[in-house]
Order: sequence, then C-alpha cells, then structure tokens
Amino acid sequence: MTQEQHGFEDRRGLRFPFKADAELVPESASKSVPARVTELSFRGCFLESSAELKEQQRVLVKIFHSDEYFEASAKVIYVKPAGVGLVFGDIQPHFRSVLQAWLLSALDNQAKSKRP
Repeated sequence: MTQEQHGFEDRRGLRFPFKADAELVPESASKSVPARVTELSFRGCFLESSAELKEQQRVLVKIFHSDEYFEASAKVIYVKPAGVGLVFGDIQPHFRSVLQAWLLSALDNQAKSKRP
C-alpha cells in the first residue's frame, strides 16, 4: 500500500456528526488552541480550528463532551480552510472506552433519526 493509499484509508470509515469542544496542543508547543469537533470516528475526527497546522504534524487532542473527556496523540492527515482532519495514534484503554461510548451514542442517535 502506498503512502497516498494509506492516507486515503485513514479518512475512510464510519464517521458520525458530533459536536464537542476540544483543545489541540501542537507537538513542541506548550499552549493549547481551542477547537470544535464536527465529525468523529474510531480512527479520528475533524476539528474546526483557527490553528495553523500542516499535514503530518503531530498534536495532542482533548475532546470534552457529556462531562467526560477523551485524549489521544494524533496526526494531521488533511487541512481544509475550516479545520483539520486528524487520525488518532495510541489511545489509552480508558479513553478508548470513552470514545466507544460516544460513538455508540452517535450511532443510536443516527438510527433514531432515520426511523419513520
């Protein structure tokens, strides 16, 4: 698989609309930048942010939702004028559980919205 194909794979997968506050801390920076999650998946998320980030840049991302938070290292896989797409790196077991609960809830909400 080429690097280009791998990047495409990183953006595929089941993504859900998701609204949550977030913070980004670019690698080698000490200050966080506010952001807003608009899409979430098991592999990554899209964040609206004014941060000037580059593809392949590593960041620490923290997402705050429903009195819980999720934290993971991540890599920028694409940049758009409105924000950035991230792919998560290693996720600690506790945070993986938080992410799974949020995604199951998003899946449930999506199923309910499609019922007649």
